[in-house]
Amino acid sequence: MTSYENFRTLGKLLRCAESFSRAAVWAGGALILASVLLISFDVLARKFFGFTTGGADELSSYAFAISTAWSLAFATLQRANVRVDVLYQYFPVRVSALLDWIALVALGVFMVYLSYYAMEMVQMSWDSSSAANTPLATPLWIPQGLWWLGLVWMCVTVALMLVRASLALVTGDLQLVKAICGVRSSQEEAEEEAAAGERLVKGSAE
Repeated sequence: MTSYENFRTLGKLLRCAESFSRAAVWAGGALILASVLLISFDVLARKFFGFTTGGADELSSYAFAISTAWSLAFATLQRANVRVDVLYQYFPVRVSALLDWIALVALGVFMVYLSYYAMEMVQMSWDSSSAANTPLATPLWIPQGLWWLGLVWMCVTVALMLVRASLALVTGDLQLVKAICGVRSSQEEAEEEAAAGERLVKGSAE
């Protein structure tokens, strides 16, 4: 397989990963919204009708953890993760591209370690049949497992990004390296905000 074909294949895989990650973000958002509605109903029911649904706070904490884990991949693909760029912006393009690659490697190593220890926690909960000390008595391996799967997907996504960024770095395509894992420029952020504003105006007009 030629280098060009490798790039095309990796590009398709990353686009598929982005589409799946976008869907995961929407699902996570829906999960958060559902937990907000459940908590609101619980508060109003307790205030005006004197009863409670029970477990709203527990379920909302699970929803928050799961949705956060599943949003990590999309945030990384969009380069929305926070980076300190006080000195970065003054470096030559070659140096900054190398730093971007190193940062992606460091992120990947951290995620692998985090996923590994999360897997051990899920395995421990499964083996000991651990349940939450709450009225719902939720088997802990269920929310922990969904949380862990989000971390695993993050690892897969970072691995795809790292392979493509590494090929781009080796072939000297520094702009592609920066497009994959670089710090977003002020111009990029301004263009995105302008596009979002344009979509909002069109939506209001319709």
